[in-house]
Amino acid sequence: MKSLTGRCVAKLSDDVNTDLIYPGQYLKVTDPREMAQHALEGIQKDFWKDFTPGGILVAGRNFGCGSSRTQSVASLKAVGIQAVIASSFARSFYRNGINQGLPVIVCVDCCGINVGEDVVIDFDDHSVRTGTVRLPIEPYPPFLLEIIERGGLTNLGKEIVSGRYQL
Repeated sequence: MKSLTGRCVAKLSDDVNTDLIYPGQYLKVTDPREMAQHALEGIQKDFWKDFTPGGILVAGRNFGCGSSRTQSVASLKAVGIQAVIASSFARSFYRNGINQGLPVIVCVDCCGINVGEDVVIDFDDHSVRTGTVRLPIEPYPPFLLEIIERGGLTNLGKEIVSGRYQL
């Protein structure tokens, strides 16, 4: 994966916790279509109704703090978020994102990205670009990028077990 391109669909503040991303009352829901209907419900009711898949979410510091529930990442993927860019992530959310194949991009100064702008995440150049800014991002080690490219840790494991992927 060399790059991702999408539109910034929302810009969130600091300390967005997992209850705001995916409320606890829906933790037993397993159908991705239903999960998508509750993504970011704690911030914007019915976020999914106006959402076009492929968007990029931008946030401040400590995105995904709170519980380590994997459903927060799963709901963002289900609604069609293709990447999350934030100044920093809660450690468990960051790992859950990678493990589920959702690019979670650390861009310390992402305040220059605005809602509605087209965003290019360049993994080779370690940058995020819009029409007006170029911002540095923390590079992924190759093994983490490999997990994301394969759609998550489970998918990579299946490829290894089946012999389609060689370590």
